[in-house]
Amino acid sequence: MLPDLPVYPDTSHTFKMLAILEQWDERSGYKIDNTGKYLSLMLIKLGIDTVVFVLCCRKLYTSFLNMCSLSIVLADLAMVLCMTAVWLLGPERSPLSPCFVLAHTAATFEALPLPVIGLGIIDYCIEDACLANKNTFCKFLRNVVMTLLVWMLAVIYSIAYAKVELMELVTVTAVKALVCEEKESMLITYFLLGLFAAVTLTMLPFSTSIPMWVREANRLSELREKHVDQRSDLFTVSPSTETKSSKENDLGETNWQRPPLWLSLTLGFSLFWIPYLTVSVACLVLGFGVPAYITVNLLWIECTNSLLVGVVFWVKSRSLGPYCHLPENVCLWHVFWHLSKGTWQQQPPAAVFNPSEGKRNHLFYI
Repeated sequence: MLPDLPVYPDTSHTFKMLAILEQWDERSGYKIDNTGKYLSLMLIKLGIDTVVFVLCCRKLYTSFLNMCSLSIVLADLAMVLCMTAVWLLGPERSPLSPCFVLAHTAATFEALPLPVIGLGIIDYCIEDACLANKNTFCKFLRNVVMTLLVWMLAVIYSIAYAKVELMELVTVTAVKALVCEEKESMLITYFLLGLFAAVTLTMLPFSTSIPMWVREANRLSELREKHVDQRSDLFTVSPSTETKSSKENDLGETNWQRPPLWLSLTLGFSLFWIPYLTVSVACLVLGFGVPAYITVNLLWIECTNSLLVGVVFWVKSRSLGPYCHLPENVCLWHVFWHLSKGTWQQQPPAAVFNPSEGKRNHLFYI
């Protein structure tokens, strides 16, 4: 059928991820084209990444990783458009083959994690050191340049190392298949596996205290939301009410030991990200091969961002308190800082004029 295609060699001692583009049975003549299935997989990833981006990335200029999130969504869209064109035009009329699209996108995404992590660390390290007084446009421009640099390196890697040759695979049941080699991100695999093991081993010795800490964190979170609502409504609280509320919140707190700051922040990270880490590790244990253009997604970006922000928050909050300048994140680091310290320190109270007391010109703290 395709005499010019090489037969895939014995791979009993090597591990390679293969994308099965077509398969057929010579005896029955039954043929299956899997291009549409890969397109469906890319569409699902694009949908998930878009939802995560809308929920988590509201300010692009705040950090390099937020800009990377936008670039990955755009790359997902480009990948879907290319695969759609290949699927609609067919291999005869399409200028690009399905193997070309899959191989190059997998290689490009495989090259992203290491520079993303490295530049993300540098971004948070230099943010307060020398660029804290820069305006929004400077931060935005810096993030754009760093993101373009990452993608340029990834594309160069893809051109150099992607294998776009179709190979013919023959099974013992006389079923033949056209396969294409894809690359998977081993860095993300080891990163998620190591992070899952570290979080699990850290929290396991304190398993009996975790439910108590979680209940206290939920109470502090509700209290935080209440104060935010009161501030937005210009709600005035009398000193006696504040004293009574603080006394009620302190009741029963001496019956259990609060976690140290590093453990409290680890708990805050694990409560949000342990489901994602568990699913990722389960796929690894069960042997589900996932190409790099699927594993490098916005869930991984946000998980990495949470890890870096948590470390920076832990370092800075030891001297600056819980209100150090950090970009927005899905983890409630301030809540777990107060869980560790046993306090609920509000930001400096804002003085608001009470219209009902205008003639006396009194100021009320909210």
